Amino acid sequence: MIDFRYHLVSIVAIFLALAVGIVMGTTLLQEPAIELAKKTSDDLTKANYGLRTDLDTLRGREAANDAFITSLTPEVVGGTLTGQRVLLVDTPGSSAANREAEQQILAQAGAVYAGRVTLSETFLDSQRSGVIENLTTQLKPGAMTFEPAASVYDKAATLLGAALLTNDPAQAGTPNNATAGVLDGFERANLLTVDGDPTKRATVAVMFAPEKPFDGEHAEIQSAALVSLAGGLDAAGKGTVVAGTASTSAVAGGLISAVRDDSEVAKRVSTVDTADMPAGRVVVVYALREQLSGRAGQYGVGTGASAPQPAAPTPTASPTQSGS
Repeated sequence: MIDFRYHLVSIVAIFLALAVGIVMGTTLLQEPAIELAKKTSDDLTKANYGLRTDLDTLRGREAANDAFITSLTPEVVGGTLTGQRVLLVDTPGSSAANREAEQQILAQAGAVYAGRVTLSETFLDSQRSGVIENLTTQLKPGAMTFEPAASVYDKAATLLGAALLTNDPAQAGTPNNATAGVLDGFERANLLTVDGDPTKRATVAVMFAPEKPFDGEHAEIQSAALVSLAGGLDAAGKGTVVAGTASTSAVAGGLISAVRDDSEVAKRVSTVDTADMPAGRVVVVYALREQLSGRAGQYGVGTGASAPQPAAPTPTASPTQSGS
């Protein structure tokens, strides 16, 4: 039998060997290891400086481009929407800053501000869908009918569209007598608020998407409600554009993404996912102009965008004057 002293000597020898190895290793490798770490640190510092320089350059170029577009905006949009009345629609969580900036561009394009509707969180609360359906049934004109498969929000969108927009220029700026009291009813139910007098109907509408994508178990219902409203506004008027940002609206759960994924609505309603940029605000105006011609498109830089902006309209050839 091997006695305990042998085990003890063996264990001591092993630990001694490890200690000697560690001392020798750190002594021999100390200088190379320090040099390698220093070189790596220097390389990372240089790379970080280079990236910061590139970022500053890109920010400077973006600021210059934005300033250039802003200075030219009155010229490039002037007269584009003359004779049109525009309704603005804020959704829960949409950007007031983006809406205010777009409103200025729309005015420069010649559009008349017809008013604003701001949807409340209650409008998108699935537990209030019964209230919305009852209200729609009570307030709808007798001659108004709904598709058999229409959802609660499809019906509400049809009713609100009729109260807020018209595709008849002769009726623009006048209330729809058949839908009198609709906005008051929805406002008393805490479903929306109004600014200005949107009952004097608009011809086109711009809806501003929420800044955060919908999530949770009711996300699909909430986005579908706004898609239905966009479709209802478009059907009642001469065109609707949904405006937002690529990082929040053209992603999963975003309103613009939901519109683009709905093939039927996307055929009629345009989207712009660069509304936080001066160039994108011009694109919203151009998208409305395209809507007036009966066409729609998905514009911007996010998923599902077909182009940054609509194609320029083909100029109409002027008649040739003949000499006598």
